[in-house]
Amino acid sequence: MSMPLPAHPIALAKASPVLDAWTCDLARSATDIETLASALSADEQGRAARFGRTELRDRYIVGRATLRVLLAARLGVGPRDVVIVRGRRGRPHVANAQALDFNVSHTDGIALFGITEGQRIGVDIEHSERKVNVDGVARKFMSAREQAQLAGLDADARRRALLRLWTCKEAMSKATGDALSAPFRGMDVSIGTTLRLEDGPPPYAPAHWRLVTLEVPGGYLATAALWHEKDLP
Repeated sequence: MSMPLPAHPIALAKASPVLDAWTCDLARSATDIETLASALSADEQGRAARFGRTELRDRYIVGRATLRVLLAARLGVGPRDVVIVRGRRGRPHVANAQALDFNVSHTDGIALFGITEGQRIGVDIEHSERKVNVDGVARKFMSAREQAQLAGLDADARRRALLRLWTCKEAMSKATGDALSAPFRGMDVSIGTTLRLEDGPPPYAPAHWRLVTLEVPGGYLATAALWHEKDLP
């Protein structure tokens, strides 16, 4: 394209030498959205047109176009020239760029993007003030050890700890493509000074995972999960 796209992603402080992460605000002007839509593929433009709510359509356009801008910069091509396809379990990846991997998460009008090479990545972002049914979510998705640790905290600390645990598990499930079919209760995570997977069934073997805290301004909790390439199916 002859003019730069108004993607405006904000780079986060580098938490790992093999990981780059950005955020962007999905609320944009009509002019920006029209320009960003020109970066989408024909299929993506068709999907955008099928959204029933204008707000959801606009957020999709901004998020997808920004992803294309970030990937294009890594690949040295134009945003529309990035070929995004779905692989095993429907997980998106860039065609003919096997070493490069990316993942995206959205919450509360904010998008989080993570890109790495030589391994798979999953990312998840939640606002720290999000209200959740802590007991219900813990029973369904947390290990016995995690539930015991949560039980010893006051109400607000429990809620925040649960959200951090959730971002870890959701990020891992997105890296594998398992999504909500992942064995969440079997994935035992520590969230002390560092994030760490303590135990889990294959492919969630702790030796092959790294959990990284991403510092996102504005009261957000964000985690990236890096899955070593030798475990890839």
